[in-house]
Amino acid sequence: MNVKFLQKATLGILVVGIKIAVNLASFSAVNAQIRPYKTIKTRQQNQIESILALSIEEQTNIRVYQQANQAVVSIDTDKTNGSGTIISRDGMVLTNAHVVSQGGVVQITLADGRKVKADVIGFGEKGLDLAALKIRGEINLPAIKIARPGLTQVGQRAFAIGNPFGRFKGTLTVGIVSRIDPARGLIQTDAAINPGNSGGPLLNSAGELIGVNTAIFTRGQLGGNIGIGFAISIDQVPEFLKAVREGRAPLVAQHQNQIFDEHLAKQLDFDALIEIKGNLDRESHILPVDNSYYDLYAFKGRAGQQISIEMSSNQIDSYLILLNSKDQELAQDDDSGKEQNARIVITLPEDGTYKLLANSYKAGESGEYELKIEEISPRIRLFFEQERIKHYI
Repeated sequence: MNVKFLQKATLGILVVGIKIAVNLASFSAVNAQIRPYKTIKTRQQNQIESILALSIEEQTNIRVYQQANQAVVSIDTDKTNGSGTIISRDGMVLTNAHVVSQGGVVQITLADGRKVKADVIGFGEKGLDLAALKIRGEINLPAIKIARPGLTQVGQRAFAIGNPFGRFKGTLTVGIVSRIDPARGLIQTDAAINPGNSGGPLLNSAGELIGVNTAIFTRGQLGGNIGIGFAISIDQVPEFLKAVREGRAPLVAQHQNQIFDEHLAKQLDFDALIEIKGNLDRESHILPVDNSYYDLYAFKGRAGQQISIEMSSNQIDSYLILLNSKDQELAQDDDSGKEQNARIVITLPEDGTYKLLANSYKAGESGEYELKIEEISPRIRLFFEQERIKHYI
């Protein structure tokens, strides 16, 4: 019985082994047939897994950009460049008044690279730095939805899209709403905003327009971002757009077209040194973006000429803004002159007329100041370079 049992057991093992071998062969054949399907499926799974691997914040960034970027345009005029937001499918664009202050017809570059013409059809009143454009011959453009007024809160995410320095079209920067200034109708954000971003959109996490980027604050002399930017709150937009659609909006930029008018500037005869005293008060010009006082000066300069401009006061927080002959900003400064004094040291890029705004940092600041403009000798220039190096160290 033991022998028979062993024989049966051996036979059973052999049969089981054959079945297993057959099954394995069948499985391999089937597996070989379905492998291409499994490979395709794996690629799809990898894409899904890649998306899922992104953080919620990253997914939001991507979604907002994809949703809004096609409706952000670049604007070019003879004097400057900026950005704008398409807010209706028939081509209405919202931007800053100071970007298109000359009015008339401007050139717009769409997100897909097409260059089209647009007419300036309205400006904000009482210094409101807004303008509306109408793109010619377009009826089916991507548009950004305007957020409901009054809902923006400090701490919420903020997204800026634009064309910084007129060279980097479609740039996205991300931050938060840092502060809301209802008195001036401004939203402060730490999302990077640079020259060329003016007029572009500030968006919420839903991709809705909550502000029109309009200005930056910087202590440097290159006008770069240091984390304090300002956008005109969307709360001011509905009334402006209503005036545009009803034909009541001015067709000439109020203040903006005169703000840098050379004929309104005090002409300075600059040879090697200018020293003057001034006073900012209610009789001075008003800078619309923040309602601060300023005096406007103009002087002739030479290409390659190196100059120092200093504004000092013990009554106001001095602020300097230097423009070239095309009203393009060359430099601005707040406190480089130590304490509340401002100083700009610069090499002039061309022969021509330069305009200088002797400005106060805060709205309504009044007081006397002293202004000094001088050409820098090599020895003084070396001193300034050493001071600059110490500052950065």
